Amino acid sequence: MLGALNEEEIDGFLKKQIIGRIGCQQGGEVYVVPISYAYDGKYIYCHTQEGRKTNMMKKNPRICFEVDSLEATATWKSVIIWGEYIEVTDKIERAEALKNLLNRVYPFVISKKMKLGEHWPFAPDDLNNIKGIVFKISIQEKSGRYELNDEPWNFVKG
Repeated sequence: MLGALNEEEIDGFLKKQIIGRIGCQQGGEVYVVPISYAYDGKYIYCHTQEGRKTNMMKKNPRICFEVDSLEATATWKSVIIWGEYIEVTDKIERAEALKNLLNRVYPFVISKKMKLGEHWPFAPDDLNNIKGIVFKISIQEKSGRYELNDEPWNFVKG
């Protein structure tokens, strides 16, 4: 069965996941890269280092963000967001964004890139001492789809 996710299902899905993919483009070049994130019901928050994606998003802040989960080839969910890159530089807002990132549910094993700072999982008293760029995605549009394999298929029977 194929279907569309409603607004509530999209929000619930975004809150449970932690890895998405940012699609940005600038000067005719398209770049898609995975990134960890947190969703607070209004914005997607991310923490990263200066590099290709941030340079591109600063020049063209219109981006696409995709999150998916795959349980089996015929059982999956996917959400696509169209929005705008906004670097968070205000100290109070930046600290709140970092709190969202620190408070998300983490898997048992994580990569070095997901760690926010050298002392992670511990946070400094002043969250603004965490180096790097914090940004949010202002969501302009979102859609979600799913497939649920409700008819198991068997290689032997076909």
